[in-house]
Amino acid sequence: MIEKLVRFQRPDTALPYLVGADDTRIAAIFGLDGDAYRAMLADLDQQVRQAAEELLADRGFAHAVDRLPLKGHVVAVGESTTADRLSWFEILRHAVTLRRPDDGVRFTNLAVTGSTTTQALGQVASLGFHRPDLVLCMLGGNDARRVGPGAPTLVGLPETERNLALLHDLAQRPWIWLTPSAVNEAKVAEFPHFQRAGIGWANADLDRIAEYLLDRPEPTVDTRFSDDLYLDDGVHVDLAGHREIAVRVVHALAGAS
Repeated sequence: MIEKLVRFQRPDTALPYLVGADDTRIAAIFGLDGDAYRAMLADLDQQVRQAAEELLADRGFAHAVDRLPLKGHVVAVGESTTADRLSWFEILRHAVTLRRPDDGVRFTNLAVTGSTTTQALGQVASLGFHRPDLVLCMLGGNDARRVGPGAPTLVGLPETERNLALLHDLAQRPWIWLTPSAVNEAKVAEFPHFQRAGIGWANADLDRIAEYLLDRPEPTVDTRFSDDLYLDDGVHVDLAGHREIAVRVVHALAGAS
């Protein structure tokens, strides 16, 4: 459980008053000492670096990374699929750094596990502080969560659409959307913690958000796939799933360059 918490939770991002806190203080939140916490982070970072190295062994992917129109500061906004320390964004960070070490592209992950689009609006000020040259935004998965049989989605579709549009307009930065990933509905229904909480997701709800994003004028990467590339909860994608998303992002951005 501790390993999963460290993987998906970024206290210094979710809790602004922890910005700048040292590893020892953040480690204490997880009940760890500083050395154990740093060792876990190093292991996760090594896994994601290895994933990037394996992708770069493919010539087509490597050449696409070369063509990516990235410069300056790239910032990610999202929820757990992006906050994951094994996420597609972390793979992208390593791929660009390994392939283009002299370009000086910086990557900052502002994703907050569990965030809805409504909560993400509160990050506009943080975006302004970071002054990104490009924002990669993957939100909407938590909006589509349903709590209880027959319950409405946590955030209704009209409000989700309003929030996403407002987030983009207020940021006033170059912007790329990623659709929320699909879920494995069978795994979601069988996952004990979701059963006890009465929580569920349906791909039909996620598809409506994806369709809205794909209709927007800004570039959008469709991250939905049908392969079983999920953890046991059916919502969070595994490392292979993140590799697939990273490949889609790289080829989409390289093709638009």
